[in-house]
Amino acid sequence: MPGSFTRMDPRPDHGERSWRGSGRLKGHVALITGGDSGIGRAVAIAYAREGAHVAISYLDESEDAKDTESMILECGQQCLLLPGDISDPEHCRAIVAAVVEEFGRVDILVNNAAHQQLFNEIDEISDVEWQRTFAINIHAMFYLSKAAAKHMKDGGSIINTASINSDQPNPGLLAYATTKGAVQNFTAGLAQMLAGDGVRVNCVAPGPVWTPLIPGSFAAEKVSEFGASYPMGRPAQPVELASAYVMLAEPMSSYVSGATIAVTGGKPMI
Repeated sequence: MPGSFTRMDPRPDHGERSWRGSGRLKGHVALITGGDSGIGRAVAIAYAREGAHVAISYLDESEDAKDTESMILECGQQCLLLPGDISDPEHCRAIVAAVVEEFGRVDILVNNAAHQQLFNEIDEISDVEWQRTFAINIHAMFYLSKAAAKHMKDGGSIINTASINSDQPNPGLLAYATTKGAVQNFTAGLAQMLAGDGVRVNCVAPGPVWTPLIPGSFAAEKVSEFGASYPMGRPAQPVELASAYVMLAEPMSSYVSGATIAVTGGKPMI
């Protein structure tokens, strides 16, 4: 954990060859947590090709982050790499400050980084594991949103990554699913709180997505069956999530706030 996309077989599709931008985010500045791989990498590539400068927060996966940086630079956009642990509130505040120092502002915050582990019994979940899941998945979201919102002008956008587990919790992912329910409620409440400032807050709720988090947290047998029970019979590729994040960030979505966009391969949210 958290793993690298370069060692996955098959290798995930982040839109490296398929995403074609049309200037929907021209001149914007985005900060994406977990932007080195998975959904975050796909969003970073899409945002850059849509004209945004991108800052990437990640733990310590420097190889993945450097590769993502190269994709952004190829678009002619600037990229800022921000390694470190977002479970530390001071680090959360520091990375927002670094983005503002580098670019003068932050227009889009994507709270995407997450931690999960599978446990079959509640007795297997240690206090440390429970607390770390909340520290990364929900506490960091609060610290980052609080720090970024004060720098956002009218039209700013905060996009949080929830999950189908927000509504349909997998009992084996008790800690993770609990935080994802909190993400959805945090999104709905913050959207109302920041509406008067012209800052929109939404979340995307993915179903199964082929990211390093999956082989990093499930046994091989579970990985081989991942996504098969969903109507489309497969997991999503990360690039298949990117369009939702672009839509929620672009200025044309100026009346979309407090929403949950489900990207679940045909399986309805409750």
